[in-house]
Amino acid sequence: MGLPGSFQHCCICGQSGATILCCKEGCNRWFHLPCAKEGGCVTQYIVPFRSYCPEHRPVQVVQVTPEPGTECPICMEPVEDRKTFNTIVCPACKRAWFHRDCLQGQAMCAGLLSFCCPLCRDRETFLVEVFFIGIRTPLRLVSFSVIHKTGGCKC
Repeated sequence: MGLPGSFQHCCICGQSGATILCCKEGCNRWFHLPCAKEGGCVTQYIVPFRSYCPEHRPVQVVQVTPEPGTECPICMEPVEDRKTFNTIVCPACKRAWFHRDCLQGQAMCAGLLSFCCPLCRDRETFLVEVFFIGIRTPLRLVSFSVIHKTGGCKC
């Protein structure tokens, strides 16, 4: 008998050894942790720590589209013209649009105690949303060592 998951095939790369099962009842899609981000899977880093395949991942319910020329306030590069897996909007102000990778980088640098929307400064609504859509936010104060070692928070 092999290791648990050694016979499960990843729905992203097709290789065996996938150990994460989508939490949607009735879904039988498995994936590797390294494949999750690349494949559009979502892991919620809050209790009960659920993971979802691309088909069943949670999505934002905010019904708004960005103005033409809208830029991510973290990297100052243009965002897509609609919500996607990689484009996220602040649910409080509905004006701040982010690239998922930029928002994840900001969360890792800021830590839970300092993380908020950089435009409206909302914390409560913003944090609930980012937890829901799978942005990992460590429980700590701002990490200046991360900023210093990398020359800034990287997107």
